[in-house]
Amino acid sequence: MVLIIASAAVKLFQQWISDAQLIHDLDLAKTNAELKQLKNQINPHFLFNMLNNANVLIEDDPKKASQVLMKLSDLLRYQLYDSSRDKVLLTSEIHFLEDFLNLEKVRRDNFNFLISKEGELSGVQVPPLLFISFVENAVKHNNDSAKLSYVNLFFDVRHNELFFKCINSKPAVKAVNKSEGLGLANIKRRLELLFPSLHDLKIEDNSETYCVTLTLNYK
Repeated sequence: MVLIIASAAVKLFQQWISDAQLIHDLDLAKTNAELKQLKNQINPHFLFNMLNNANVLIEDDPKKASQVLMKLSDLLRYQLYDSSRDKVLLTSEIHFLEDFLNLEKVRRDNFNFLISKEGELSGVQVPPLLFISFVENAVKHNNDSAKLSYVNLFFDVRHNELFFKCINSKPAVKAVNKSEGLGLANIKRRLELLFPSLHDLKIEDNSETYCVTLTLNYK
């Protein structure tokens, strides 16, 4: 009787381990599928905006339109090849953001940007397209015909922690649509999945600036 009970207990324990592993695998597969879907949502959204910008410029300024399309090809190369990986170098991601902001500078005369880098960035890896939604949102909502608008980015790496800040000017006349849109909702969900308890996201919205601060424990 003791042997029968012990044997049954062992089999029940083995079945419990197997069921727990199956549930874990299913949760992981669901998470990975959702992450893939979220990342894929960024690419068409970003591409649509840039192609629309180039289309507007074709009639008004063909030379600028040509520059936009050339820079856009570099951005698409990054999206098609590098961003298909699970992780990319932080330096590559920053270069991608710089190309994006340079593209915006070509499109707009009254626009400026700054990218500040501090700490040991070399070798640090992050999920691809992690910051573009913040930067795209900053660019989208700071267009000001009356004065110079800007977007400033700050990156600082210290002790396995990555600090990112994106601050942009706001136009004197506020936009009617205050919705954060697909991009920010998307990145918030990605952060919840990728860094469930290892990130801190803060957003400050005042009369003159909009500021996003993100701290990540990337290891």
